[in-house]
Amino acid sequence: MAEYKLELKGVCKSFPGVKALDNVQLSLRPGTVHALMGENGAGKSTLMKCLFGIYKMDAGEVILDGQKIEIGNPDEAMKYGIAMVHQELQPVPARSVGENLYLGRFPVKKYGPLQVIDHKAMYAETEKWLQEVKMDFDPKALLGTLSVGQMQSVEIAKAVSQQAKVVIFDEPTSSLSDNEVEALFRIMNDLRDKGVTMVYISHKMDEIKRIADDITIMRDGTYVGTWRAEDMTTDDIIAKMVGRELTNVYPPRENELGEVIMEVKDLCSIHAKSFQHINFTLRKGEILGFGGLVGAQRTELMEGIFGIRGVETGEILINGKPVKIKHPKDAMKAGIGLITEDRRGNGIFGCLSIKDNVGVSIYNKHLKAGFVLDHKKIDGIVDENIQKLRIKTPSMKEHIANLSGGNQQKVIVSRWLANDPDVLIMDEPTRGIDVGAKHEIYEIMNELAKQGKAIIMISSEMAELLGMSDRVYVMCNGKITGEITEEAEMNQESVMGYATKF
Repeated sequence: MAEYKLELKGVCKSFPGVKALDNVQLSLRPGTVHALMGENGAGKSTLMKCLFGIYKMDAGEVILDGQKIEIGNPDEAMKYGIAMVHQELQPVPARSVGENLYLGRFPVKKYGPLQVIDHKAMYAETEKWLQEVKMDFDPKALLGTLSVGQMQSVEIAKAVSQQAKVVIFDEPTSSLSDNEVEALFRIMNDLRDKGVTMVYISHKMDEIKRIADDITIMRDGTYVGTWRAEDMTTDDIIAKMVGRELTNVYPPRENELGEVIMEVKDLCSIHAKSFQHINFTLRKGEILGFGGLVGAQRTELMEGIFGIRGVETGEILINGKPVKIKHPKDAMKAGIGLITEDRRGNGIFGCLSIKDNVGVSIYNKHLKAGFVLDHKKIDGIVDENIQKLRIKTPSMKEHIANLSGGNQQKVIVSRWLANDPDVLIMDEPTRGIDVGAKHEIYEIMNELAKQGKAIIMISSEMAELLGMSDRVYVMCNGKITGEITEEAEMNQESVMGYATKF
């Protein structure tokens, strides 16, 4: 039996203007969870897409069970027993769970020369594979009625149903609740017990230490090394990922709190089950955290403030004066910016360049003769932000869709820095971002606060919420259930106490 279930050797891949992978290798032991780590843009997802046949590698080879194989497309990868659960899910919400599970490989019945889908067999098999991953969804239910975490489980069931020998998980927990993460890890442990080999891409150190057997680290498209997970501390991993030590994850604060810049009074959603009777204040130079469990309506509240969701009653005051916000453009005129939670769904313009994604919020501010874009001025602002946030791209003309998820997030942050808002709402600003990039985002947040800007930060990462906030409001079931102002109360127990206060 071969020492390794699967090996990648000498993998190279280039895109116009950038070498994404340079002589990368990866060796997976049978029946293990192998963590693949690195900063955003390190080449992790690109390497896995080469393995899965989405990209054609420029050089390199794939060895499965000691035999060299050629993978030209995802169909061929699946025939070899390689499956992939992608970072960005691509469900068909209007079709059933069973139809999504068997998409592209439906069981058929033959009637002479005709072939029709065997729905009875499909749903029976779907139920079997859902039970295999201990999920009891109705196979005939529309996929769109499930949560993101449940859709992720359907993707995992699809991989299991393909009798996969190797399963790739690309940032599988980025949108999952704690309970859904526990369910995922239970499934992964079951698969490992059955001898399945898994690749696990994640930036979350606590998850890596819990689930991984081996760790491979990449940096700037190159292979750094592979180690047993038990031999690596979190500090070791971070240092090898970023090529430097991060001695202070949350940089020291130098902001001074000023007068109240925003006041929200008795704000109620038009939907009875969403946010109701919300009251809070925000001061200049303050980073105000909003905590709570999934479903607490934090995102919905911020979208209501920004004019995306309907508000029935209440008022918003900026510098003591009421403002009417019925549309995002009203919020922007009032000096409010919003970095959304779902960068792929409603954050980026995937078909446009980095320049256009940053510049879209400032084009109307930089016109010559009142109607012609001042491209020289705009290019200067975009380039300044690319340098400031260390966005990895060959040029500002690169399509944002070609960037890694973390670099896409940096572009969105750049958009609002270019717009220079007085109040910046950041909804899960570091989700899917590596520790090095997180540190850079934190430094930018601190610098903005030092300049007197006011920041509202929603975060589901407890350490981030407590480490970056001057004050914390906690929500539960659409209501603010607590405010934490004293440093002695800035702890997980206080937040969870308010977050479960029905």
